[in-house]
Amino acid sequence: MSGFKTFLGANFAFLAVHWCLVCCDITDGNTEHLKREHSLMKPYQGVGSQWDFGGSTLVTSSYVRLTPDERSKEGSIWNTVPCYLKDWEMHVQFKVHGSGKKNLNGDGIAIWYTRDRLHPGPVFGNQDHFVGLALFLDTFRNDLHELDRSFPYISAMVNNGSVSYDHGKDGRSSELGGCSADIRNRNHDTYLAIRYSRGRLTVMVDVDDKNEWKECIDIGGVRLPTGYFFGASAATGDLSDNHDIISMKLYQLMVEHTPEEENLDWTKIEPSVSLLKSPKDNIDDPTGNFRGTPLTGWKVFLLLLCALLGIVVCAVVGAVVFQKRQERNKRFY
Repeated sequence: MSGFKTFLGANFAFLAVHWCLVCCDITDGNTEHLKREHSLMKPYQGVGSQWDFGGSTLVTSSYVRLTPDERSKEGSIWNTVPCYLKDWEMHVQFKVHGSGKKNLNGDGIAIWYTRDRLHPGPVFGNQDHFVGLALFLDTFRNDLHELDRSFPYISAMVNNGSVSYDHGKDGRSSELGGCSADIRNRNHDTYLAIRYSRGRLTVMVDVDDKNEWKECIDIGGVRLPTGYFFGASAATGDLSDNHDIISMKLYQLMVEHTPEEENLDWTKIEPSVSLLKSPKDNIDDPTGNFRGTPLTGWKVFLLLLCALLGIVVCAVVGAVVFQKRQERNKRFY
């Protein structure tokens, strides 16, 4: 039994270390890996050279206002430098605020990593049928029949240009995952972290002024090419809000790739997600979170560890039971 306890202790210690590494995945903002050519920061000196803007966007010394608190406005800001990083993390500091009372505001902000830039359209101020990745910070509920989630709501979508964003259903048919987040009219800074590494998309939020990230989306099997552009856009309709970007900071993640991955032409990859079922099936998930993705390495490790522990426990219990029966049988002879 002492050997079994040692075995358990060693495995649980390894598991604890592995879990800490997973939880600490989000970068702490190491300036060594900050990519300034893809970052938007005060006093916004790169606007005009490394960043273009259009629509109702107003650049001040303190924020980039994509839309004012006025009806029927749309604006955007886009990086002019294509990103060739295979693994990256974007931190967005933003603020959504306005005079409208709860549920009387709209429409929201979108953060983009797409092939095309500066194409105004109906999807939070950007074009529909986009190619790439979008994160939607949706502040207005359009579908009054689906009341299983609260707004504002953050969701992710990957598109190869063939799918249209369904505003009437709040994008549910193409949503990969999401979470509710109280981002509007806060008295403190609100943040969003978007991490893409080794085919995994992770989105974290910090909206409660506790200086800690909370997981919003975590999905594997995501394929994104290099050479796309980062941007942000926002739109208002009959209802409105101020949609402000304070900063967008991009960090390079130092990740080792296999020789096969290194030799791959990442610019030719088509945006896609390897799901176990179609994204449209997500509308039947009452949580609004779809995680039907291929198992990652640490999940496989946990499953194998649980299976191994189960076998060991069964073997130990069986041995004890067998020994008891042997002792009982000896007493009858």
